[in-house]
Amino acid sequence: MPKLTQIKETKRGRLALFLDGEFVFSLDEDTFATAHLHEGDELEPWQVEQLRKQSDTRRALDKAMDYLSLRDHAAGELYQKLCRKFDAHSAAWAVARAGELGLLNDEGFARRRAAELLRKRKSRREILQDLAAKGIDRDTAARAVEDLYDTDETGEDPELTTARALVARQYAAKLAAGKRDQVAAALARRGFSHGVIRTVLDETDDPTESEP
Repeated sequence: MPKLTQIKETKRGRLALFLDGEFVFSLDEDTFATAHLHEGDELEPWQVEQLRKQSDTRRALDKAMDYLSLRDHAAGELYQKLCRKFDAHSAAWAVARAGELGLLNDEGFARRRAAELLRKRKSRREILQDLAAKGIDRDTAARAVEDLYDTDETGEDPELTTARALVARQYAAKLAAGKRDQVAAALARRGFSHGVIRTVLDETDDPTESEP
């Protein structure tokens, strides 16, 4: 059986374990204390593997805390990021633990993210696609978008307001050059409906149509 020949504290406050003179992995203080390890202990292979898994899950949680300290994440997005560095079990445990600590709220994240994207003049379809990419389930994403669009105080469809702003800021020169079809195609690629596109472009042809 491999022997625990050295225990050494790292600069990050973890405890590095050396088996038969070779470094294997490090443990956080809590896991180390629970394991009751001492130099000279002989460890069964299953014990080593168990300690390794415990080390990975704790490191996954630490990395999750790092990500969440920078910005909000959806649970699915956080899981995807953690899976790039850890196994699926460790990533899932870290996400679940973060949720237990009240650090994850997909509904709140979806509402904030949708509002941010609307301010950046994204279409409804682009917002839904972005939320899906962040790991938000379809129903939660749909509720966030519907709630956002229902809060518009002007009584106008936010989709129309967004498309109108995009045309004014990014496509005015092309319209002035008679490239209406190119502008329509660009708006369609960004997810705007044909009805919204037609309304906005008709307003451009006849500016009085957008007046109250």
